[in-house]
Order: sequence, then C-alpha cells, then structure tokens
Amino acid sequence: MSVVRDAGRVPAAAVSSGLLTRRAGGVVFLAFAAAYFCSTLVRAITATLSPVLTQEFSLHARDLGLLAGGYFLGFAAMQLPLGAWLDRYGPKRVILCFLALAVLACLAFAAATSFVWLLLARVLMGMGVSACLMAPLTGYRRWFDASTLLRTNSWMLMTGSLGMLASTLPVQWLMPLTGWRPLFWILAALVGLSMALIAWVVPAWWTHADVGGSAVRKAASVVATSIWRNRYFRKMSPVAFFNYGGVIAIQTLWAGPWMLKVADYTPLEAATGLFWINASMLVTFWAWGLVNPWLSQHGWNVNRLITWGVPISMTVLAVNIAAGPAAGWGGWALFCMASSVLGLAQPAIGMAFPSALAGRVLASYNLVIFAGVFVVQWGMGLLIDAFRTLGLSEAVSFRAAMGVFLCCCLASYGYFLGVKTDPTPDNPPQ
Repeated sequence: MSVVRDAGRVPAAAVSSGLLTRRAGGVVFLAFAAAYFCSTLVRAITATLSPVLTQEFSLHARDLGLLAGGYFLGFAAMQLPLGAWLDRYGPKRVILCFLALAVLACLAFAAATSFVWLLLARVLMGMGVSACLMAPLTGYRRWFDASTLLRTNSWMLMTGSLGMLASTLPVQWLMPLTGWRPLFWILAALVGLSMALIAWVVPAWWTHADVGGSAVRKAASVVATSIWRNRYFRKMSPVAFFNYGGVIAIQTLWAGPWMLKVADYTPLEAATGLFWINASMLVTFWAWGLVNPWLSQHGWNVNRLITWGVPISMTVLAVNIAAGPAAGWGGWALFCMASSVLGLAQPAIGMAFPSALAGRVLASYNLVIFAGVFVVQWGMGLLIDAFRTLGLSEAVSFRAAMGVFLCCCLASYGYFLGVKTDPTPDNPPQ
C-alpha cells in the first residue's frame, strides 16, 4: 500500500513502500496521541463529575449510567460508517471532520440546562471522538511494521490512560476555581489544538490502484459478511463486549460511585482513587509496549496472553465483590491492570485481515467493545436501582450488580475457550 506525504510536512524519506521512518512516525504518533488524550479525558470525566451532576440534575443511578453510557452509544453508532470512511478517505480527513463535531458537543454540554440536553450532548461527544483511536490504528496498519504496530497500540492506550488520569484530580482541583461548565470550554479548545496539529503533520492518504475504485466497492460489499462471519472475530467478540467493555465501564464510571457509596470515600478521596487507578493503567500500557516484542519472540501470542490473563482479572473482580467496603481504589486498579491484556486483541484483529480493510475491521471490533461499554454502564445502573427496589441497601445493590457482571464475564470467557481457531492474516500477529 502507498501513502504520500502532505506537502512540506513529512520529509520525502519518511515514506518508503508505505512505511514511515522512525522520526516521522514519532511525530505522527504524537499528533494522534494528543487527540486521543482529549477523547479519553472527555470519556472518563463523568466519573469525577458524578457527585456534582447528580446533585444539580437530581440523577438516579440509572440516569448516571445512561449519561455516561450515552458517550459510548454515540461512539458505537459511528463505528461501521467510520470504518468504510477510513479505508476510503484516510485517517487525516476523517478524524478532522469528526473532531469538529466533538468541539461543538463540548460547548453544548457546557450550556446544558436539563438531563436530556446533557444526554444529547454526551451522545454527540461520543460521535465526535469516535475516530480518535481507529483513525491512527488504521494509519499505523499501513505506516508501521507488525512489531511496531503492537507497540504503538499499547502506547496509544497509555496515552488514553493519561487522559483518564487528567480527568481525576486535576478536574477535582479545577472545579472550585472554574465550575464544571467552563471545564468543557477548555476541552473544546484542547480538541481544536489537536486538530491543528493533525492537519499540520499527518500524511495525506492516497488510495493505491489496487484498493481504489471498483476494488473498494467490492470490498465494501463483502466486508459485512467476511468480518462478522470470521471465526477468529467471533471468538474474540464476547470477551470484547463483556470483559473489555466492562472494565472500561468500571474505569470510566462505576469505580467512582463504588468508592463513594460502598467504600464510603469522600468526593476528594474518590477522585484521588480514580487518579491512582488511571496512573496504574498508564504504567501498565507503557510496560506492555516495552515487553510485547520479547513476549512475541518467546511464544506468548495474543491468544495465549488472553487465555492466562482474563482468569486473573475475573478472580480480582470476585475478590472485590466479596470484600465490599474493603475494596477501595487499590482493588479496582488491580482489576483494570489485570484486564489490560484484552487491549492487545485490537491490533491482532486488524492484522488478521488484509490491510485494505483495516479501517472496517478495527471499527467493527471497536463497535463490539463500545456497545459492551454502553450496555454495562447503563445496565449496571439499572441493576443497582432494581436491587434497591427489592429492599437491598445501596452498598449491597452495587455488589449484586457487580456479581451479575462477573457471571457475564465468565460466560464470555467460556465461549472464547470453546472456539478453537487462530487468525489467518496476511501478516500474522506474533
């Protein structure tokens, strides 16, 4: 596949057989990472703002879950068209259009006067940042070799953890100074700056003859069946939906209310706990980026890592549920760290299909993940409220809802083990 540089932005030596040089690749990575930082900050900020939003808009647990999940609903809704657009028009053009919507959504959220307004702005926010990971991963599939692709995926997720980190204590400290509405004005400005950086340094996407015209239309006509019927894709989908989607749902929302309602933290203590949870995830994804090449050389491929890693995460989840009030931020940090192995599946899925379909494949898998996040975030709120109506205390209701989530994780992991297949990619993941 080929790609040409944007005039004057990436040196001529940067592109060779579609691959970027190390220097040019680093610059492109930083540009995309800036946008992904903003998207995860926006994603996770509701966990820190949950006390003030609950008070100002009189929210129930189901409302809070729906509000946080609205982001993921908008995010998931855009994945299938996003994949086709990425393959056809390239990461640069697509992400810039989407981020313009994110800017408007941040401003709309800041001006909200009702729960419905908040929810609609939150859905638009999810739509606007829905390309922030898929666009770079689509580009990396062409611009980087396989080992670099695995490493950059982990480090993109590390950047995302940095954004989530910024959504905790820094937001809590700014709240008394600015209030929550001006925070979204600041977010809109940060997204605008990331757009300028991407427009400046990211290479343009020129479609090679072998993936242009009729070939693209033909690919579009078969991809809906070829991706969703692929046995490896189906093998990975349930753990993506429940296990990986669930850990994102907990990290970006329910860990905060757990600390407040079950562990009896103060809002500042909960924000501090979220800070350390996200800091631990930042270090974890940084470490994955370092050790992935060594692991692949010693036979630890993605399937093997998930097979051994997911039971550890489910064991930690079970311990947290049993511990109840004693399970504070440390227990949830350990759960998120143990679940991080599931993040390695994304580049493996991308490499299991031809690079010309990378956008569609990655977006389809992302749809599964973020549909799971929405279901778990809202479903957890519905379950908590339902258990409360049965007469259970708030703390016990949280634990019961987490127990239902654990059962779903166990079932999805059982399906993962039951489907005996490996990827058949053009560049096999190692």
